[in-house]
Amino acid sequence: MSTYQVGLDIGSTTAKMVVLDGSKQVVFSRYKRHQANIMGVLKEELSELTAAIGEAAVKIKVTGSVGMGIAEKFKLAFEQEVIAATKFVKEKYPEVATLIDIGGEDAKIVYIKPDGTCDLRMNGNCAGGTGAFLDQMAVLLDVPIDKLNELAEKAEHVHYIASRCGVFAKTDIQNLLSKGVSREDIAASIYHAVAVQVITTLSHGCTIKPKILLCGGPLTFMPSLRKALMDALHVPYVSSLFPIRQTLSRLTGLPSVQRTPRQRACRNSATGLLLLLRTLSGSPIRCHPSSMMKKNMPTGKRKRKRTRLFCRP
Repeated sequence: MSTYQVGLDIGSTTAKMVVLDGSKQVVFSRYKRHQANIMGVLKEELSELTAAIGEAAVKIKVTGSVGMGIAEKFKLAFEQEVIAATKFVKEKYPEVATLIDIGGEDAKIVYIKPDGTCDLRMNGNCAGGTGAFLDQMAVLLDVPIDKLNELAEKAEHVHYIASRCGVFAKTDIQNLLSKGVSREDIAASIYHAVAVQVITTLSHGCTIKPKILLCGGPLTFMPSLRKALMDALHVPYVSSLFPIRQTLSRLTGLPSVQRTPRQRACRNSATGLLLLLRTLSGSPIRCHPSSMMKKNMPTGKRKRKRTRLFCRP
């Protein structure tokens, strides 16, 4: 029976899954907004995985702010998201000096030094300059979030607006609308504001050097945001990297976990995982804020109490 490695990243707004075969080739992947229906989306993704690979053995590891609660609830291995992403970059893109990740409710920059050590800067206390800010601005412009990029691509001018606070940004945008500024120009201005917010908040005392790897949902689906970020950095766009399937990059950086047969009782196949979720999903799942993840992250030195679980129909 083939054994697959499953990486599961559940963040504040989306759930991502990627599956690698024995040769580390991606054979299955999903990226969905969970709309706070975490268990429903997770069951759906696992059902699709079961249909795709059948009764195959799997090794699973979890990451993400909500993923930590999933890992604790179902006794699954957990890897902090920044650590997973950094491992991926060092293995696949050793030439990268800076990793910029804009998520649903936080933004982070990892500075990778020549000796391999890293310096992390993260904005986890405010949603300014994140995907949640962009969602709010799209609502204000009365356009779907996936149409915001189309507007920005047609812009002719960029106006300065606040990005640290959604309330101040809303005031600035309403002033621009009252002056007859086009929604296209406002969309581009929103991206510019996010880029400036990320840079000014997370670059104090550090230099953002190329090559730069860009990841996270907003940077994945919004090319105009990527361009705004590189323009704000005054770095040629060719000095950035945007790897294929990069939204799942930190999942492919998750190491596999070896378990004993007893520990794999309910976690050794996709159908077993799905049954486990169905039978134990009655209690709530804890959601750990990203800023507290490192503090709460399970380590190899810490002994964790494990409960024996048995799958019965």
